[in-house]
Amino acid sequence: MNTLTQLSTQKSITTLVSALAFVTTSFASSNDSWPTWRGTSLTGVVEGAKPPVNWSETENVKWKTEIPGSGLATPVIWKNQIFLVTAISKGVATSPAPNQVNKDQQPAGGPSQSGPGGGGGFNREEILKRFDKDGDGQLNDEERKAMRASFGGSGRGQTERRAGVGRPNRGGSRGGGHPTPQQEHEFNVMAIDRSSGEVLWSRTSSSQTPHEGHHATNGFASASPVTDGEHLWVSFGSRGIYCYSLDGVKVWETDLGDIRSRMGFGEAVQPALAGNHLLLTWDQEDQSYIVALDKGTGEEVWRKERDERTSWTTPVIVEVDGMQQAIIAGSNKTRAYNPENGDIIWEASGLTSNVIPTPVIGKGIVYVASGYQGRAVQAIKLSSKGDVSGTDNIIWSASHSAPYVASPLLSKNRLYMNKGNDAYFTCFNASTGEVLYQDESLEGIRGVYASPIAANGHIYIAGKEGATVVIKDSDTFEIVSVNTLDDPIDASPVIVGDQMFIRSHTHLYCLSNES
Repeated sequence: MNTLTQLSTQKSITTLVSALAFVTTSFASSNDSWPTWRGTSLTGVVEGAKPPVNWSETENVKWKTEIPGSGLATPVIWKNQIFLVTAISKGVATSPAPNQVNKDQQPAGGPSQSGPGGGGGFNREEILKRFDKDGDGQLNDEERKAMRASFGGSGRGQTERRAGVGRPNRGGSRGGGHPTPQQEHEFNVMAIDRSSGEVLWSRTSSSQTPHEGHHATNGFASASPVTDGEHLWVSFGSRGIYCYSLDGVKVWETDLGDIRSRMGFGEAVQPALAGNHLLLTWDQEDQSYIVALDKGTGEEVWRKERDERTSWTTPVIVEVDGMQQAIIAGSNKTRAYNPENGDIIWEASGLTSNVIPTPVIGKGIVYVASGYQGRAVQAIKLSSKGDVSGTDNIIWSASHSAPYVASPLLSKNRLYMNKGNDAYFTCFNASTGEVLYQDESLEGIRGVYASPIAANGHIYIAGKEGATVVIKDSDTFEIVSVNTLDDPIDASPVIVGDQMFIRSHTHLYCLSNES
């Protein structure tokens, strides 16, 4: 749909917004809780909060707690408890069962003799952590140049071949999938005291050797928990789904089997609550499906097959005209399901492959985006029925500036997003698709995985290297501050009240002006 057509539909959009009864799923006030990975607003905006706009390792840090192991999932919060997940390598070499070995991820010539980097003495994961600044799992020309300079050589062949980096040829594994791990991991859920940063409890949900590896920038604990204030639900994907009381007592667990992820990129099966059901999107290279579990018992209520390959997106739950929808963005089609029985309410094609961003909701519209092997943004009416691909139910669309990993942000009538995994930011008019500004440089950061968040007239965009850019929430692009911590950031920031929580690779930070 072109811009003129988009503008001509403005009157009908206004009518739609006025007529549509639209209520978001809400568990608690944003002043005291953050129960799902994107909060309760479904937009990425935290109303009434006043977090700091300036901080560093020595400024406005209320507390900083070291987190063992590795986990990229955003924490969730219920009142004075913060919940997060982590995977801790036990450092014990094991041999996976024969059906657990991911043969597609073994280097040519047999399994690796010295970790992910192969037999040449270079660790591929460490190479990518150091030099893959845009987070795409491979090194571009600038990143390879920095790597060569660091190793003290200008020749590209030997170092790169031994490190296992660069842009693989089409015959190999693309994008940084790791070989099958040979070490047992503990899959843990932790509760942290919001006031002090003290660890309240830690539970090992499972201890096992994963059946396949993961992307160099992914991990084994990438799915955020969800809570309703009485229970906490945790997904480790192939390692099981778990329900805990908020004081750490396991209520139930269930095993849905192993996921076979695309190119061995790994998993992020993030749960979503819809009434009495816990929904999980099981998109993979085998048969994909969405499943609803009884949140009280873990028993399967319904399951529907999906015509999708591996994805890492999360269902967003919204109530429209008195009926809930579970909306899941998808490469083949974005679909809205009835959470009670799994029936499809509406669907629309138009996104690219490897869909990761979670949709955002507002003004009777759901906004979806994808940014791998192309760019796609769509604004779709929540009142849609049936297959609305190519119809006026898609109010506007764009083929530029879409994010690959980070989810969009909807504030007032502005839709924000970064481009790919890069530090470029774009703002659309959410009603018409008109570009307010496009691909503005976020100076001070490079790669971006974390989703932007807004509060008190500011937008916070955390970069992979540890710096967070704060900009004005307005029609024009204006940087307010750049704030640096000492550790990389992939998890999205969380704001509760006047505090901001940032999970880095090694620590959880509580930032507050009171500090």
